[in-house]
Amino acid sequence: MKIAMPIKEGKINPHFGTTREFAILQLEEGKVVDKKIISAEGLQHNHGGLAGLIKNEGVDVAIMGGIGGHMLEALQQMGVKVVNGAAGEVVEVAEAYAAGTLQTKPVVCGCGGHHGH
Repeated sequence: MKIAMPIKEGKINPHFGTTREFAILQLEEGKVVDKKIISAEGLQHNHGGLAGLIKNEGVDVAIMGGIGGHMLEALQQMGVKVVNGAAGEVVEVAEAYAAGTLQTKPVVCGCGGHHGH
């Protein structure tokens, strides 16, 4: 299974659309066996561009903090499962998801625009 997470300073970025980097983690038998960082520079709030970037990596699941409705739809249309309301260090979050113990709270950004993000 491949998981994508928006990151900032090694932890999940709480606002998906502003992220400049994503961690792509490969899991086997519930453990992270590979991790790479990909750049999303210039794609902030570009729903189709960010969803395409993630889908092109072969990602099955995207785990994040908050996400806007349009971005959520773009990922779902690409066939990527979305888990939001997560926080913390990416390897720990990925392994908690694989174990079925990830604690999340649905968070949808209702900012209505892209100003100041």
